[in-house]
Amino acid sequence: MRFLSALAVSALVAGFVTVTTGSVAGAAPSDPTTLVNPFVGTENSGNTFPGASAPFGMVQVSPDTGGQGGYDYDQTAIYGFSQTHLSGVGCGVMGELPLMPTTGAVTTVDPARYASAYSHANEQATPGYYRVGLSSYGVNAEVTATARTGWQRYTFPATAAANVLFNTGQANQSVLDSEVHIVDDHTVEGRVHDGGFCAGHDQHTVYFTASFSRPFTSYGAWRGSTPTPGATDAAGSGGNGAWVTFDVSTRHDVVVKVGLSYTGPAGARANLVQETGSSYDFDKTRTALHDTWFRYLNTIGVAGGSQDRETAFYTALYHAQLHPNLAGDVDGGYAGFDGKVHRAADYTPYQNFSLWDTYRPQNQLLELLHSDVARDVALSLVAAGRDGGWLPRWALANSETNIMTGDPVTPFLVEAWSKGLLRGHEQEAYALLRANATGLPPADSQYNGRTGEPFYADRGYIPSGLKRGTDCADKGGDNDCDHPASATQEYALADAALALMAQGLGHAADARMFAARGQWYRNLWDGAQFRPRTVDGTWLTPYDPVAADHQFHEGGAYQYQWLAPQDPSGLVQLMGGRPTAERRLDAFFAYPHLLADPVRTVHDDWISSPYDYYSKPTYNPNNEPDLLAPYLYLWAGAPSKTATVVRAAMTLFTNGPDGMTGNDDLGTMSAWYVFSSLGLYPTTSGGDFLALSSPQFPTAAVHVGQHVLTISAPGVTDANRYVQSVALGGRGVSASWLSWDAVAGGGALRVAVGSSPSAWATRPSDEPPSINHAGPDTRRHVDASIRGLDVDVLGQAPGTLPVAVSASGGWTVRPGALLLRSDTLPVQQTVALTPPPGTPAGSYQVTVTVVAAGANQVTRTATVAVG
Repeated sequence: MRFLSALAVSALVAGFVTVTTGSVAGAAPSDPTTLVNPFVGTENSGNTFPGASAPFGMVQVSPDTGGQGGYDYDQTAIYGFSQTHLSGVGCGVMGELPLMPTTGAVTTVDPARYASAYSHANEQATPGYYRVGLSSYGVNAEVTATARTGWQRYTFPATAAANVLFNTGQANQSVLDSEVHIVDDHTVEGRVHDGGFCAGHDQHTVYFTASFSRPFTSYGAWRGSTPTPGATDAAGSGGNGAWVTFDVSTRHDVVVKVGLSYTGPAGARANLVQETGSSYDFDKTRTALHDTWFRYLNTIGVAGGSQDRETAFYTALYHAQLHPNLAGDVDGGYAGFDGKVHRAADYTPYQNFSLWDTYRPQNQLLELLHSDVARDVALSLVAAGRDGGWLPRWALANSETNIMTGDPVTPFLVEAWSKGLLRGHEQEAYALLRANATGLPPADSQYNGRTGEPFYADRGYIPSGLKRGTDCADKGGDNDCDHPASATQEYALADAALALMAQGLGHAADARMFAARGQWYRNLWDGAQFRPRTVDGTWLTPYDPVAADHQFHEGGAYQYQWLAPQDPSGLVQLMGGRPTAERRLDAFFAYPHLLADPVRTVHDDWISSPYDYYSKPTYNPNNEPDLLAPYLYLWAGAPSKTATVVRAAMTLFTNGPDGMTGNDDLGTMSAWYVFSSLGLYPTTSGGDFLALSSPQFPTAAVHVGQHVLTISAPGVTDANRYVQSVALGGRGVSASWLSWDAVAGGGALRVAVGSSPSAWATRPSDEPPSINHAGPDTRRHVDASIRGLDVDVLGQAPGTLPVAVSASGGWTVRPGALLLRSDTLPVQQTVALTPPPGTPAGSYQVTVTVVAAGANQVTRTATVAVG
């Protein structure tokens, strides 16, 4: 369970804390970098890192103590400062080339033995800079960066044996092989080839060149566990590295700058020269990176909150601008998904696409604040499909990991298309997306693609019980056939988005097909909940929606019941209408408890452990599948309740190392916090609108290109959280949404708030759009399975479906004739098998035939026990 700091809990224990005015009420901070705490999320599975990175930079140089993110706040020793990190991932990743300063003779190359103790009291981090004292050696270590280079400065005690170790065999994921070379008395070069992120089959190689500010006096290298003084080279698998030694008896500082590239050593050298020249001025580099972060954090200015709240906000804004990352060299060269070097002509290549996470709010935040970066990211994904022959799902560097499920690349790219960011590449992107949505990658492809697509296209859902390698291709990573229920829902939302793009590009037949498929989420609705269907087509029985975690990915039926962002209005009607859906949401959020004691509810009623996905029928604010859920109240006619739930969830974001709710997932959770703090939220990709709720801060200014959107909510506090009215540019807004163009065009958005709910945006005509308006699945179909002496018959058709059921060998079925009233939703009825009179106890093979008028015929055979 995640806990707030004692101070925060004491302030919140009586209910929602009232936001107090900061030191400069109503004014944005003069330097927002001072309100960023890079240690937020470094504890309790946030998996962030505190080191230095340029916004979206190739390099993230940061200390390594262990843990999935490379730095675990609870550890007590640092074993190096590696060049690459990802923020908030759930498996060990990157962490290539940890450099470690030591003193004395190099007698061990074991990181556990040469690691240094350190103290948080002697540690500092701000955007673009990190410093720590390594108490085992008396060394002060500092790091900063440029876009493609990592800088480290060590201040040693006076000694003739000040070392810097290059452990090319150590990373935060499996190193497959590596090499290192002492080039001259200033230079070390090499490469690291690693992979296997989250049990995926990905592989990539990063090349480096390291240049020192002064000549080293001696050096050595190692293979395995044996250091060899004077050796200049090491290569192979099983662990390699090198070290260089300086005499710092009179001058104690050493600066090393490391250029990276994914194309080769020449690329690393060119990146180093282009971005740093002959300079070793650490302080100048640090200042330049601070100034860059100053500009990026000033894209949004908020004011009027407590210092802790503003720190939580600016830290989230910082984390949301770390990824994706530059993939290309200064000349535009990049390593493609085909293993070849390509050159980008009209865009800057990016990599590290956590699409299952980032297609939700992080993608839209980049579009809002940095449309140029968002365009380059989208075109990089198109290039990945062009070079590799298929589109990725979760791509690390220039390789597909195949982790996570569904088809997130489709809503991601459709969203980019909807904002005009694929201009000139629309048809190429659409062709790749269509191939991905309707077929499978070649057998020799590295990509999984939609592994459940053949079953989904045939049945309208992916059945439970499919086998890897037999029914579904198995190329490592995750597989949609392992999580068929959630994958079905994710395919449907992706298809609904793709229908918009097809329509916009003139592919009318495709648009109709994909729009119809956008409704196929309904094929798993059993009348009360989303429920897996077996390979025979009937409902999975018995079924526990809390315990059945294997059918949904990182969530259960309760968390996934809201995942129909393409059709929230249809989902509300499916659940029985607005009042019923509202009650369902109330139960999901434990709403009565939330009003009485929000903090206790967040920690006791909601799922509050980062990796506890299934154990409760309630909201999981730690993970992506139900990020949308608080905003479903807008379609249920109760927008005031969105404000209550969102503010409660925000209490999980605090100014402390445990102040991140679950993995940050490359800025996704942080982007949720940023949008929600503004009272705006993008509920669906391609929708071109933002849902409205109450802002967290009295004032905010959002810079969108050349425009500024000012958001004012005078008197807003956690108690005064209910929207009374909204106006944009002086004109009233009665609906609970604004078009993307209205927000991007800037102007003054004024939100009047009060201490009790109002009638604002409660009419059906006020709810946000649903982008998918196709009719439900109207195919006439029947399925059946034999379960002991019961036969489960499931039918689906417009209106009613007459069904006849018979059995072999004198066995009878009662009733033998059914009239299933499906109204296009699947409906199941159970009938009884009865043996012929006088049948002795034993086991019998029985064949049951099910015939549906105007539909298909199903024959099932099973062994049935009598007596």
